[in-house]
Amino acid sequence: MPLRIEDTFRDALAEQKQKGVAGRPLAGMWVCSGSPLIAELCAGSGLDWLLVDAEHSPNGLESILAQLQAIHGYPVHTLVRPPVNDTVVIKQYLDLGVQNLLVPMVNSVAEAEAAVAATRYPPQGVRGVGSALARAARWNRVPDYLARANSTISVTVQIESTAAVEAVEDILKVDGVDAVFVGPSDLAASMGLLGQQEHPEVRAAVEHCLSAAKAAGKPVGVNAFNPDTARHYLDHGTDFILVGADVAILARGSEALAAKYIKPAGGDAPASY
Repeated sequence: MPLRIEDTFRDALAEQKQKGVAGRPLAGMWVCSGSPLIAELCAGSGLDWLLVDAEHSPNGLESILAQLQAIHGYPVHTLVRPPVNDTVVIKQYLDLGVQNLLVPMVNSVAEAEAAVAATRYPPQGVRGVGSALARAARWNRVPDYLARANSTISVTVQIESTAAVEAVEDILKVDGVDAVFVGPSDLAASMGLLGQQEHPEVRAAVEHCLSAAKAAGKPVGVNAFNPDTARHYLDHGTDFILVGADVAILARGSEALAAKYIKPAGGDAPASY
């Protein structure tokens, strides 16, 4: 039975751009727990996109596969971040059926080109051919997958260092880079401002990337959990944004319950008792 592949995040961003003033930035959240159940809960939230993370989260190939299966069928785009910009790792993710990659720590044109090459079959790139064995092609049930695989994959590269900011205009010119995403946390650290994502110099560096992407005509996103910061970057033209994480929501929510219902040692009972 012939099967079709879903539209990519690149397509979603292009659709929003075509809407002009009627469009809006795409809002998403991190999925870091490694749980397919939590991933499915998030997929039904009404958000535009999810980022399943394997750089700083306990995700391996099996858990990523399970989360892709859990999310499939919900009206949400799924990006997956590998732990490293590596040809073999990216090949494995693509064969699992990952269509939208967010590649971390891309600091130069050469690294951006390597990320793109890892997603392309020869002669355009270096992706290994295993479609008959892979979920990506639904085990060769997707017609002409090898010939049109490039159109089924989007590549977003992450700008999160001073070197990347300095090279962002050239990175944006790399053919096959569909979007850039700015990570203020690592960017702040690379600027000697560890933990100071709101620092004016960090904000200025982020805004430089936003302006560069606009000038290049490519979509740009940013990570911003602080609502005021998120609004700031939305007002400065970001096209897509991450505004929370499953693990952070659970951590803060459970802490709020503890604060509400547990009597402090030697203190007065909570007002809700």
